[in-house]
Amino acid sequence: MERTGKELIEYLKEMAVWVRRETLKVHRVAPETRLASSLSDIEIFVALYYGGILKQNPKDISWEGRDRFIVSKGHGGVSMYPILADLGFFDKRELSMCCQEGSILGCIPDTVIPGFETINGSLGHGLGVACGMATALREKKSGSRVFVLAGDGELYEGAVWEAVMLAPQLKLGNLVLIVDRNKVSMLDFCSEIIDLDPLDEKFRGFRWMVRHVDGHDMREVYEGLLEFKKDDSPVPKVIIAETIKGKGVPRLETDCLSHIKSLKEAEVDALLDGLKCSIK
Repeated sequence: MERTGKELIEYLKEMAVWVRRETLKVHRVAPETRLASSLSDIEIFVALYYGGILKQNPKDISWEGRDRFIVSKGHGGVSMYPILADLGFFDKRELSMCCQEGSILGCIPDTVIPGFETINGSLGHGLGVACGMATALREKKSGSRVFVLAGDGELYEGAVWEAVMLAPQLKLGNLVLIVDRNKVSMLDFCSEIIDLDPLDEKFRGFRWMVRHVDGHDMREVYEGLLEFKKDDSPVPKVIIAETIKGKGVPRLETDCLSHIKSLKEAEVDALLDGLKCSIK
């Protein structure tokens, strides 16, 4: 039965809890994964995949009619692993082998993993690639959309702003950028490195349609994505999702070095004990 309205939002909230649990389990297996970065974008992934925003076919990952999704902040893509496994993109047993020899799952996702469109180890290139994809889809008169997830620290890369300037010039109304604005880069708070404020005005200055959401409010995230998915204007769109790096792990949430911190197995187990989910 298809879920709608309040029932759908409650379901998505439960799924976000489940994905947070599963991401912690993956980190317990592979402590070299970037946990804090992967916890800030969970609600975004859940809305896209379980909210029906993305058109995808796990049995045909090259299906021409699919929406494209580029995880430009690749280090934060680990929380997508449980989702893709759950939806049938690959065997769930892979989750227990992350970063081990012979596994398709690594610290940084790449195209060997079914469901990932691009290799994103080097930051700053995802939006430019997405502009190319969006242009090609428009020329084919395809109704498919291109979604991109970028981190706010990634916005320091000049290639990002080249793509930001290009997209409105090409009238790429089928392009949606989501900025995971968790305000922490690799070695400090973003405000102490390069302050991006006012970020919304920067995008508006380059002729983007802008929407702010609380990146951990499931309703706001879902409705923001759905609105832009349906918008047919020839204007690129950006959702600025205000998030918390390390969401759900108190000692990471306030640590300016959370990007490079790992948890011990006992810490993960304690967090799992307090994080209950009734769905899975």
